[in-house]
Amino acid sequence: MIGLDTNVLVRYIMQDDPKQSPIATQIIESFEGAGSVYVTLVSMVELVWVLSASFELTRSQVAQALDGIIRTKQFKIENADQVIRALRVFKVGKSDFADCLIERSANSAGCEKTITFDVNASKHAGMALIS
Repeated sequence: MIGLDTNVLVRYIMQDDPKQSPIATQIIESFEGAGSVYVTLVSMVELVWVLSASFELTRSQVAQALDGIIRTKQFKIENADQVIRALRVFKVGKSDFADCLIERSANSAGCEKTITFDVNASKHAGMALIS
């Protein structure tokens, strides 16, 4: 198994760099076994930020890209169940993916609630607002 940095995921998804994108694709697709390429939670959060901020993808397009990563057989996603649950909240809400993942990760760890000063996260990601 190999781990991927966020920039390799970006090149693979966006196919935006004539030199690096084919290399990223070749490397990822050269692994035939399921779960042979590891993607961390940090890379998933960074990926959402890069796709949104740098490539200006819509929320729907970002969600579609994450779905694609989750469904690619070569990828083993760190805490995949939490990522999938966070993605569900992200798709239907207005909160940041990172906030969704924070709340779902805390919930999976057995936390009764996740507290925040972020009004948006309390309204849309299921966190409890500290007032």
